[in-house]
Amino acid sequence: MRPQPFCWIWAWVDKTVITLTAINDLMFDSFEVHKTLVIAPKRVAATSWPDEIRKWDHLRHLRFAVAVGSADERIAALQSDADIYLINRENVTWLIDESGLPFDYDMVVIDELSSFKSGGTKRFRSLLRVRPKVKRIVGLTGTPASNGLMDLWAEYRLLDMGERLGRFITHYRNAYFAPDKRNGTIVYSYAPLPGAEEAIYGKIADITISMKCTDYLRMPECVVNEVNVRMTETEKQKYDDLRKDMVLSLGDADIDAVNAASLANKLSQMANGAVYDENGKTHVLHTHKLDALEDLIEAANGKPVLVAYWFKHDREQIEERLHKLHIPFRSMDKDDGIRLWNAGAVPVGLIHPASAGHGLNLQAGGSTLIWYGLTWSLELYQQTNARLWRQGQTADTVVLHHIVTERTIDERIMAALRKKEKTQDTLIEAVKANLEV
Repeated sequence: MRPQPFCWIWAWVDKTVITLTAINDLMFDSFEVHKTLVIAPKRVAATSWPDEIRKWDHLRHLRFAVAVGSADERIAALQSDADIYLINRENVTWLIDESGLPFDYDMVVIDELSSFKSGGTKRFRSLLRVRPKVKRIVGLTGTPASNGLMDLWAEYRLLDMGERLGRFITHYRNAYFAPDKRNGTIVYSYAPLPGAEEAIYGKIADITISMKCTDYLRMPECVVNEVNVRMTETEKQKYDDLRKDMVLSLGDADIDAVNAASLANKLSQMANGAVYDENGKTHVLHTHKLDALEDLIEAANGKPVLVAYWFKHDREQIEERLHKLHIPFRSMDKDDGIRLWNAGAVPVGLIHPASAGHGLNLQAGGSTLIWYGLTWSLELYQQTNARLWRQGQTADTVVLHHIVTERTIDERIMAALRKKEKTQDTLIEAVKANLEV
């Protein structure tokens, strides 16, 4: 009988050590697994998984190889004698299609399964091709449907090879969704049919486990706060001119939005305080968010704060302000920055959600996160929050500040995040594990 695949959805639980414990049991207790491949974000594969193996007494005997780096370094790691092989998701296609090495792993763990939510990517197609060779596969994520239920198809296609949600996205879409936003024959989005959510949850429930720290562990209180700032009338007029005309003249430079997506991007920049022109030059519009950030850092009264930014000019302006205030800071995209942050030696840590939002353990360094620049991505938003509000946080309260510029796209982003969160929370509740005896 073919072993059942599993998708473990751990929402803010320490999924790494739990999965490692399961791998250890499968290898050295029941002897069902002999060689495991873990696919994860690069920094998580290189740092978080090895750290967890070294951290726990019952896991220290596990031999692991980190296949991150140059092609020669990756090949050497994959050819070494180990129990667990760790590789970043960007190199999945290389491993399967280019390395020349046999894909002989009898267990595969995909850390952050949501990064395989698109069936059109090369890494999805490569992994799907070798999926029949894998006897056991596990997907881990805290954000299974960050952009809606349509995301689930590709994730479960890898897990059960199409047994539950179908082998083709078109069949899944036709069975559970109807066209929503469209322009003639072009459909931009789909909405679930009546009863579709319950039907989907029922289909996947037998291989899905959902757990929340708040259900099983004593978690610190999470306080969500919005700090509102307002543009002057002159600044707001420039913002409105770009919004209405999709072009704005700033001295001898033009700010041009070629389409709706570009316009949303430019408006987000302006809400944050600066905007790029067509040549990539930064034009500062206001400093209201910088002033609010300074106030929040001062109000922290010496406690470390983590600041999430989105645009490069956000980071440049934040760093310039911190230099003027003589406040030391470090970036979380470097190993030394993470180490110093967790040691409590960094007053301000800077984090970009797309590069450091997944998998990093930052709870030892502080309990306050300030969103300087907002993101439309619910996945990146929740994953970044979970760097501090997670198991192992010793503070009684975790505070999430959001600096929101009034009467701008910031307010729409916050509303969109709240709306998406409702859909995902419904999914998690529907498949939540009931461990009570």
